Amino acid sequence: MGHVLLLGAGFSRNWGGWLATEVFEYLLGCPEIANDPNLRALLWRRQPVDGFEGALEQVQLDFARDPRTRGQLDALQGVITRMFTDMNNAFFGINNFEFQQYQQWMVRPFLTRFDAIFTLNQDLLLEHHYKDNHDIALTTQGRLNGMQLPGMRRFPPAEALYGNSWARSTWIPLPDAEYQIEPRAQPYFKLHGSSNWRSPDGGPLLVMGGQKLREIKLHSVLLKYANEFEERLSRGNTKLMIIGYGFRDAHINKVITNAVMNRGLRIFIISPQGSDLARSLNQTRQRNQIIVGTELEEVFERSLIGASRRLLREIFGDDAAEFNKVQRFFGD
Repeated sequence: MGHVLLLGAGFSRNWGGWLATEVFEYLLGCPEIANDPNLRALLWRRQPVDGFEGALEQVQLDFARDPRTRGQLDALQGVITRMFTDMNNAFFGINNFEFQQYQQWMVRPFLTRFDAIFTLNQDLLLEHHYKDNHDIALTTQGRLNGMQLPGMRRFPPAEALYGNSWARSTWIPLPDAEYQIEPRAQPYFKLHGSSNWRSPDGGPLLVMGGQKLREIKLHSVLLKYANEFEERLSRGNTKLMIIGYGFRDAHINKVITNAVMNRGLRIFIISPQGSDLARSLNQTRQRNQIIVGTELEEVFERSLIGASRRLLREIFGDDAAEFNKVQRFFGD
């Protein structure tokens, strides 16, 4: 039986990472936004619909039509890059990733139980606290040699002190012929790239905005990751745990839906809305609306084998009942 993990922004939120609405509020405080009435108005206009990523998509489209708008594109992309830098620096400053010190209740050993980790996050929380500051081989008693970013080559930072750090390194895609998944390694697939990845031409390799699938197809390594996600969920006899993903990306939802409907994928959700997450996204369930069921609601009804509404600091803190409920995911 395969056990796969998918992480969204709500996962990093447990250690202080920002959700999309909080990124919007961060951007409002940046001088580049405050001093540009058009950008500021665009962010406010798109926030109720598709958030700051919708605003970024609009600026990208404007630039494609009129290169004279390059200044706005550079400004918005620049403050988003600075947001990741600030968030990553905060993660680097966390002294204790765990919520308590009992080995059997720690987050890191829990993460090692998955055959593969997929994430939509572009921050460096796991690189720093799971890979750089944790001995995966020791925790798994040699079952795993460590973690792997398939298809990526690491370029260490200039500072010798951080020479072995994944989080402080720069990563560039390998040639397609060198893409492989190492035996006894836990593959870590960053489906939308990462804040410390660079494309071969030196530009940032992270996918944001409203045209993610189109952007993914421009980067061979991300397309391979997307195919890995689809293939692993479609193997049959597979369980998927989802932590902190709000089901806002259509291309991700499509893969999950197909695997549930056609291959019997089973899902466990950790989210503040728990099993009500799909219903909370159905606009027809608002007051005075004619209720029309959605495909996502059907996916939940078919596939859900459990859910938790608790924070990770509760589950992996002192909530024994909830911890044991989450651990049932790994049973038959």
